[in-house]
Amino acid sequence: MLKRATALTKMKGVASGLLLLAALLYVVALVLTPGHPTFGGYLKAFSEAAMVGAIADWFAVTALFRHPLGLPIPHTAIIPRNKARIGANLGDFICTHFLSREQVLHKVQEFDAAKRLAEWLSKEENAIALSGLAIKLASHGVGALRDERVRHFVRGTALARLEHIDLARISGQLLEVLTDDGRAQEVLDELLAHFDVWMQGEATQQRISEVISSELDVLRFSFFGKELPLHNLAGNWSSKKLVKRLSEVITEVNQDADHPLRKHFDEQLVSLVHKLKEEPAFRLRADQLRSQLMQHPALLGYLSGLVDDVVNWFEDDIRQENSELRAHMSKGTRKLGEALSEDLSMQAWINDQILALAGPLVERYRSEIGRYIAERIEAWNDQELVEQLESQVGKDLQFIRINGTLVGGLVGVLIHLATEFATRL
Repeated sequence: MLKRATALTKMKGVASGLLLLAALLYVVALVLTPGHPTFGGYLKAFSEAAMVGAIADWFAVTALFRHPLGLPIPHTAIIPRNKARIGANLGDFICTHFLSREQVLHKVQEFDAAKRLAEWLSKEENAIALSGLAIKLASHGVGALRDERVRHFVRGTALARLEHIDLARISGQLLEVLTDDGRAQEVLDELLAHFDVWMQGEATQQRISEVISSELDVLRFSFFGKELPLHNLAGNWSSKKLVKRLSEVITEVNQDADHPLRKHFDEQLVSLVHKLKEEPAFRLRADQLRSQLMQHPALLGYLSGLVDDVVNWFEDDIRQENSELRAHMSKGTRKLGEALSEDLSMQAWINDQILALAGPLVERYRSEIGRYIAERIEAWNDQELVEQLESQVGKDLQFIRINGTLVGGLVGVLIHLATEFATRL
């Protein structure tokens, strides 16, 4: 701004200097004319016309911004007097010729944001910078969790949200998802398979054997002073038979899609879903369970400890030079960029979404932009408006004064020459 003001002042000095030079030439012409009428006449014609052109153009340029000599001459100070209309017209012009829907969408389409984004993310320095920024922002948020006021707010907000959760209905809806498209049977197959593996384990069989042996303690007796562990033998035999039979049943269920156990499982699951979603007793019991959990000090202590553990781990990791979290984020960012670079259909989808969003945004905010331009110009102080415009175009406008001085002088010489020629005829 200072540089432009200096240049404007310099050009004003040049234009005013030419006017003074023309006035000086006029004085010289008056002195020379009696002794040198021909040369003096041409010099006088040039200087007179130059002064007229300079003054006329000075008046025209000045009248754009202010009243010449401070006199309220009509049709002067054009810009300050018409700033509201100028602002409105400028806003309309920009909205019509620069912010039309077709023009903006064409430029957005040419920009190819998806491709540029992919290329930007693929560069290692950008991935590192982005991950660093994300870590820095996250560290501020995570660090705030150490403040007791924040912890109290988060805990209170979370508990308040939990109080409005319909635990029974949500549980019923989750179970209902399992019953759709035969997914419940898939879950049953997995459960039975895991149960079979667990039952086949030595530790499980040993535990079953011990339980059965303790129940058959009546078989423990001595013969000729020596204890006979018939209860242990019976327990081992029974546990093996039990495990074998359960395994056979599981195999039968897995191989028979119409096994009665499958039908019974579906029926019980459907019944449970209905009770959870519709029966008041189940919902009341779920609400009571939720209240007990929320009021239990162990739960609050666990949640607080969990938050502290997460915060400690996060802060310890990001302080290290070889931060795993930062490295994973940087690597993931680059991979995302590389994958996006190779996936033209995904790029097309992203660009389509941007185009779909840009259209309504242009329509919504275009008129507001126009109003903002008009209101901003109208709200400007007259002096501020003049200074802003004059700093931008005032230097070029001074060339009008310079040209007016020179062209006016030349025209004066031509008129004087034509007059001399006409009088000699």
